[in-house]
Amino acid sequence: MADVILPRFYGCYNCRKHVALHDDIVRKDFVAGHRRRAFLFCHVMNMVAGPKLNRRLLTGVHMVADVHCSDCGEKLGWRYEKVYEDSQKYKQSKTVLEKFKIVKLNW
Repeated sequence: MADVILPRFYGCYNCRKHVALHDDIVRKDFVAGHRRRAFLFCHVMNMVAGPKLNRRLLTGVHMVADVHCSDCGEKLGWRYEKVYEDSQKYKQSKTVLEKFKIVKLNW
């Protein structure tokens, strides 16, 4: 009988609600505020987005929306709603989650 491989999830550090799959990481070398590590995901789940606003980030001004856990409301990162510079377009419609705000589940 073959071993079953379960998906590796990340959860909200506060309530452990599933928020992303490890396989959906696009890049692991992102930096959030105060030089904290962050991951860029192509897909997230169980999130609620806040209002869209233009924000100056390390790579320029982008239209972003903060994302919060749908269960406990904890802010976990942000979603790139609109990216203005061509070299940064790969970020559009993707979500950054701060590493210290997510925990590994099913690992």
